[in-house]
Amino acid sequence: MNYLDQKKGFLGFDANHKSKSKVVVVPFGLEKTVSYGSGTKNGPREIIKASHQVELFDEELNKEPYKEIGIQTLKPFKIKSKLNDALNQLSEINEKILSENKFPLVLGGEHSITPGSVKPFAKRHKELILLHFDAHADLRESYQGKKFSHASAIKRCLDFKNLKVVSFGIRNLSKFEMDFYNENKDRIEIFWAKDKKNWDMEKLNNLFENKQVYITFDVDGFDSSIMPATGTPEPGGLFWDEVLLIIKNVCQISNIVGADINELSPIKKFDSYNFLVAKLAYKILAYSFEFKR
Repeated sequence: MNYLDQKKGFLGFDANHKSKSKVVVVPFGLEKTVSYGSGTKNGPREIIKASHQVELFDEELNKEPYKEIGIQTLKPFKIKSKLNDALNQLSEINEKILSENKFPLVLGGEHSITPGSVKPFAKRHKELILLHFDAHADLRESYQGKKFSHASAIKRCLDFKNLKVVSFGIRNLSKFEMDFYNENKDRIEIFWAKDKKNWDMEKLNNLFENKQVYITFDVDGFDSSIMPATGTPEPGGLFWDEVLLIIKNVCQISNIVGADINELSPIKKFDSYNFLVAKLAYKILAYSFEFKR
């Protein structure tokens, strides 16, 4: 695999810093099924660009996590034109990264990337928990005639029978999705956005303790007041501190094996939204390796 120079890659740190790489950042700007706002194909580029402004020192952890983690970023590459081929392409990339005992962090792109991204993890683990942040349940069987739509991302992940989903921030779904959820509560747990003041965080222990966990983060999980730069923004969502608390708590009791962040649609001259996603990516990596089991 071909990598960017450190100065041009995620976080843009000094090329003189040498550490064994444990993380590979995969820019995968797939945009095939967006149904409202567009621009997710530009997400990876703008996240990496914004990451160069992220402070490398983490005041919470009192360290510079990147020095212990070691991060490489794949050079941009051509994504295959057909959706199924593109998802298989991403699966093969992640399989290669995992074969080298490294942690893939995929930057989308639309949420339809996740079934392809998670496939090699589902093959490797007897049981896999998907920690899912989103405004939408993404449990449709298909959307606008597309089985692998962004609106079907989690439904397609559940095609892997050893996978369960725990979703945070959901506040928009169809009747079909609600019916499917009610019929499959043994595999799907939803922490509804409307109930967040009353969330029972003690349930996290039962759901995640000593589990293998993959994080998929659709940025429209954030409230639209802090994240309008997405194709389908929704009010009533999650805020920064709420998100970090959930991720940190899960990282402390489980093993995070990989992650993707998706659905950023950059808005020209509004770089703060790109920065938010870049910092989120760094925090996910920092927590995942700080509490690595």
